[in-house]
Amino acid sequence: MLIVSADSDHTVPWAIANAAYKKQKRNKGVTEIVKMPGRGHSLTIDAGWREVAEKALQFANRFTSTSRGATESNSAVA
Repeated sequence: MLIVSADSDHTVPWAIANAAYKKQKRNKGVTEIVKMPGRGHSLTIDAGWREVAEKALQFANRFTSTSRGATESNSAVA
């Protein structure tokens, strides 16, 4: 699980997001948290949403076999 927080989010402030992270990290699965600087609560729909999406994609790619295989193939070709 990736918890994405914004440093200027007044709806779900860092303290709440971090508390959720601390609770969820006890699960067996991977749990991480990232704070996006200069963003508010609507970080996924405001300007700069691609940076947020890229963080989420990087997280997902680290845990999928197809992305690992593609990365290995790409690095072998290069």
